[in-house]
Amino acid sequence: MSILENLNKEQLLPVLETEGAVLVTAGAGSGKTRLLTHRIAYLIEEKGVAPYRILAITFTNKAANEMKERAEKMLSSSANIWISTFHALCVKILRRDIDKLGYTKSFSIYADDEKTRVFKEIFKNMGIEDQDAKKEILFHIARAKNNNLSPEEYKNEVCDLPLCDSIIKAFESYQNKLKQSNALDFDDLLLKTYELLLNFEDVRSYYQNIFQYIHIDEFQDTNKVQYDIVKLLAGKWKNILVVGDEDQCIYGWRGANIDNIKNFQKDFKPVKIFKLEQNFRSTKNIVGMANKVIENNKSRIKKTLWTDNFEGDKIIYKTLSDDKEEAEFVVKTIADLVRNRGYSCKDIAILMRLNALSRNFEFALNNGNIPYKVLGGFKFFERAEIKNVVAYLRLLMNPFDEESLLRIINFPKRGIGETTIEKLRALDPFKSLLYIIEDIESYESQISSTIVNKIKEFRDLLNELRQNSNLPVSQFVELMLTKVDFASAYDKTDEEDITKLLNIDQFLQSVKEFEEENEGATLDEFLQSVMLLTDLDSTNLEENFVLVSTVHAVKGLEFKVVFVVGAEEGIFPIIRGTENESDIEEERRLMYVAITRAKENLILTNSQTRYLYNRQQYQKPSRFLFEAGLEKTKPKLDNLMVQKTGNQKLQEMQTAFMKKQVQDFSGYTTGTQVFHPKYGVGVISDDSKLVSKHQVTVTFNVLGAKTLSLEYAPLKIIKK
Repeated sequence: MSILENLNKEQLLPVLETEGAVLVTAGAGSGKTRLLTHRIAYLIEEKGVAPYRILAITFTNKAANEMKERAEKMLSSSANIWISTFHALCVKILRRDIDKLGYTKSFSIYADDEKTRVFKEIFKNMGIEDQDAKKEILFHIARAKNNNLSPEEYKNEVCDLPLCDSIIKAFESYQNKLKQSNALDFDDLLLKTYELLLNFEDVRSYYQNIFQYIHIDEFQDTNKVQYDIVKLLAGKWKNILVVGDEDQCIYGWRGANIDNIKNFQKDFKPVKIFKLEQNFRSTKNIVGMANKVIENNKSRIKKTLWTDNFEGDKIIYKTLSDDKEEAEFVVKTIADLVRNRGYSCKDIAILMRLNALSRNFEFALNNGNIPYKVLGGFKFFERAEIKNVVAYLRLLMNPFDEESLLRIINFPKRGIGETTIEKLRALDPFKSLLYIIEDIESYESQISSTIVNKIKEFRDLLNELRQNSNLPVSQFVELMLTKVDFASAYDKTDEEDITKLLNIDQFLQSVKEFEEENEGATLDEFLQSVMLLTDLDSTNLEENFVLVSTVHAVKGLEFKVVFVVGAEEGIFPIIRGTENESDIEEERRLMYVAITRAKENLILTNSQTRYLYNRQQYQKPSRFLFEAGLEKTKPKLDNLMVQKTGNQKLQEMQTAFMKKQVQDFSGYTTGTQVFHPKYGVGVISDDSKLVSKHQVTVTFNVLGAKTLSLEYAPLKIIKK
């Protein structure tokens, strides 16, 4: 059977166009994974390209594994193809050459809880207690990293903010702390890879020579630093295919830059552009509704989904009196689908804009004895007992990892609490805690012999384990669990503790399975696989349960039946107090993604009243329902939330919140430099709507172009 069979004409053209730059705009459910795997197979089988010369990057482990599995079925040899997520690719590159940046190759990867501990210490040292200030500082640090900016570079972006000095100081302190601990967070995996490729010609040439053909999936979700990495990797051959759909760009809040699609066309020109518009997933009714909604977005490459599938069932839209009744309606409908219409629980998903809405649905599912799972729930590797095991392993691999040290220095309990740790730090403020522990004998005259003996016992345990680190991974982990005596930390008569011990057994089993599936694997590689796991990776979608999830978390998945709940103004779309056109377009893209997850049945629900933010309030149907043809009138977009009780204070707050800024806007003309407290410095690039709508388009230094209403947006002119 030919590799090119099973491709339609739309898919075939970009598969055959192997040389140069190619952009494929792929609508939802249009078979982009099939296109990518067939193109890889075509390069290998028909063009004679060695598998290791091909790189394919996608955004989830699930998508990467699916691509690998499909390639394996099509090819006699696919073992050497580089198919991975961005972060996994970066870890491979860094493990080989990060020593050039002053780290060791056994660096640790810090997840959110390690980051939280580091920032807790930083804020304490800086004397920052205000929670809003902490949130703003964290927001800006994440924003700077997503946009590939150092503390020094980012200072120019926030120099007018009251918290400017605190942001930069916290940013610098955080990066210094990571370096001391020989650790990287997830953003740094990207940033340090870019730094390595940019500044070391030998590293850059090595990968540019290898990767003759590059494929990027979900290109619309790339942020600036990811795109910068791609440009460097493709710098020699420039044979690069990107597949993206600006209609599904829903991660702007974490740095995804929809402008990368435009930048790609400039940076790699000439670019050949192809469209995938045939939807293989959904019924005609579902595809038709998706088109009706998304055509209201202006910032898109025009395309119209179509399908040869059946017309399908009519889309159901139901308004309930309150949120509890909404949940009951959804669960009763699910029960009918399962008991009377032949569906299984695993065919069904309940999708929402905010995970705060899940409580009523979980309660109703429980009452209805319907099995369910919440995507984003407590993952196995986030359980405290498992993180303790992982912390020991990380410290053994990376002796500079102070966060892991602090986590396990007194686990199991060995009498080394916070007070003892403070005493150890005070012995020499200029040396790390790790150094003091290693050299504890030098401080015997300054601290009690009891503490010295406890520290020596702990240090000797670590050294003994390190001496055995050349054992096969599973044997080493088993030895560590025994030597540390994890079992002593738990009461074998307590049901909860027994569960924790069973979880540790399951962890050991996961190590053995990893070892079997990855011959010759190292402990570093196992820890890397654990750290790069996502909620989706740890959820078995073949189990028979209804999935409850935010829309963001299920992008790339599909279900026979989808409920989109909470379709109300202020929730879906979220209203942040400003009518920002680009933000609303992202919300609309999110609704488009929700709709196109459904294959056979789509049910949208909302409530007339809902309990949110500690009050019962009246709700208006989402504007997207009007655009979809389900509501006859478009909701008025002022005074969106009014409390059911008519509370006067709330109404006053609402009025103040939505009050327009009445002022002279005549100075906000094209070429004027402005400052926005969230988006930073920018220049007005379009004032054509200034007079009619008091709107301008601002091109910001970091985030690109955004259309803003001057009546709401806090823009400040900084240069005329």
